[in-house]
Amino acid sequence: MLIAALLLAITAPVLLLVALAIRLESRGPVLVRETCIGRRGRRFQMLRFRTVLHNPEQRNPIWGGKRTRIGEILEYTRIETLPELINVVRGEMSIIDPDGRSPSFLD
Repeated sequence: MLIAALLLAITAPVLLLVALAIRLESRGPVLVRETCIGRRGRRFQMLRFRTVLHNPEQRNPIWGGKRTRIGEILEYTRIETLPELINVVRGEMSIIDPDGRSPSFLD
């Protein structure tokens, strides 16, 4: 948790610039939440930067939408995963194995 908090403090300027870029490029939330299974089988909302166009009526998964220009850059550089450090600080996931399991795979 200490390492994640330190990384959040160091990357805070980058996080703010990315959030501003996403907000200026398209409408919708800056962060998306994905339900995952964490430690001891508890469900939590994993945070990531939004990399696709926001469409509230769309029933497809988050990764099924059309990518934005900034989204392509974020995915290429893996910066879209930096908000997951918040989940690490909360104790919901580990920094070593950051990919939480989707509940649909376990159901």
